[in-house]
Amino acid sequence: MTATSAPAERGTALRRDAIGLPEVLFQSITHMAPAVATALSIGAATGFALKLTPLAVVFAMVACLFTAYSIGQLGRHLPSAGGMYTYVSHGLGPFFGWLVAWAFALAEPLVAPILLAAFGLYGGIFLSTYLHIGADFKYLWIVLAIACGLVLWWLVYSGIQLSARTGVVLGIIEIAIFVFVSALLVANAGSRNTLSVFIPDKGNVLPAFQGMIFCLLAFVGFEAAAPLGEETREPRRTIPRAVIWSTIGVGAFYVFNYYAATVFFGPDRMGEFYTFNNGDPWGYMATQVLGTLGGILVVFAIINSSFANASAGATAATRSLFSMGRAMLLPRWFATVHPRHQTPVNAIHLQAVVAIVVAVAGGLILANDPYKDSGPLNIYVFIGTMLGLLFAGMYIAVNLSVIGFYLRERRDEFNVIKHLIVPILGVVAMIPAIYSVIGGVTIPLLNVSIPAFSGALSYIAPIVGVWMVIGIVIFIWLWMSNRDALSRMGDVYGGDGSADR
Repeated sequence: MTATSAPAERGTALRRDAIGLPEVLFQSITHMAPAVATALSIGAATGFALKLTPLAVVFAMVACLFTAYSIGQLGRHLPSAGGMYTYVSHGLGPFFGWLVAWAFALAEPLVAPILLAAFGLYGGIFLSTYLHIGADFKYLWIVLAIACGLVLWWLVYSGIQLSARTGVVLGIIEIAIFVFVSALLVANAGSRNTLSVFIPDKGNVLPAFQGMIFCLLAFVGFEAAAPLGEETREPRRTIPRAVIWSTIGVGAFYVFNYYAATVFFGPDRMGEFYTFNNGDPWGYMATQVLGTLGGILVVFAIINSSFANASAGATAATRSLFSMGRAMLLPRWFATVHPRHQTPVNAIHLQAVVAIVVAVAGGLILANDPYKDSGPLNIYVFIGTMLGLLFAGMYIAVNLSVIGFYLRERRDEFNVIKHLIVPILGVVAMIPAIYSVIGGVTIPLLNVSIPAFSGALSYIAPIVGVWMVIGIVIFIWLWMSNRDALSRMGDVYGGDGSADR
């Protein structure tokens, strides 16, 4: 059955009450990709944070908790497929809403590509190391990344219930494996267990701040429940709970994992952690405490996590593109809904193509930067750092939106602690992450100087800056020539989920 652009009452409506708290909770959890984030996102932080990696995780967790609470406060009144775009439009106005949408248009579609690259990397490790298949085939990861992308397309195309419930199962599996392995690492560390991994030497917190951007990447996705507001039962209650509890639960999971890894691997050796054992340090440690079975379990968990997170990222991206297409802020083509599956089919097709092309081309272009002969790892680090910067900026906007929304639209509910102090703390907590990518700056008050990145990573801040400038130019052009298009942002404010239900 082919997709059609049916009338609004049928063709641009997502399936109501399709999912509940478990599916929405794991939409956020799997979007954070607990296993692959443990291995790759926070793994990248070890090169900067060294033995303070657990502290860097705590910093990122606290920063995200403030924002998670703010998203929960907005989600109580604004359940919509527009997610953060809807929140900021209401809280700060159409200009900032547009900028968040523009940032999101770059960020969210890039989640799936880096997870396809991760799937290719660890799928290759699994086949070559444990099954002795394709060890001499240099581009095995590309074949696996493409295969993963095609399966991902089918899953998201087939409907929100299938993709969301698959995420619940996959999320439980990956978390259980890493908790089990980490518990064994702690037990085997014995007398090496120490709280010094949370305490900076001579008060030097710079390593933890430098590693924070990669740890922040590990949390990106806690807000992924928000765009499912239209398809969720009791969204005003379910969405806030899912966002906050996913942040707390996965944050505790990360802290435990990297405490275990640091004390077992050795605090003074964490600088070599990321590339150890051909990019599979977790497989090495698991093998040490469980034998070959341990390595297999960990690699399987990472592969599983890559796929689950790619699915969650694609789901969130396509729902937001759908919301903007429905309001005609993007071509109406994005608002096309499949008549049987009731999924945003055109957005799904585009997402699949972008994911595969970016993963493969990026891995080939960055084959030796920053790590030699590590294409899929390098594209993960490059795009991951870009995502960290983009989402840190969006999280700041969301926090500020809480203040604006409750002062302007819900003044009778305004609470100084919930709607002023917490959002301000959320803004402040994100500043070190942004500074770490920009580089060459000093954090005010703390007097901590952060050096600039080198190599390909040095282009990330300029790329994001140019992208946002283009977004500003487009907004001005629309304001001057087609203001009706901008006025249709109101169609997205509440989406179809704005009605009380």
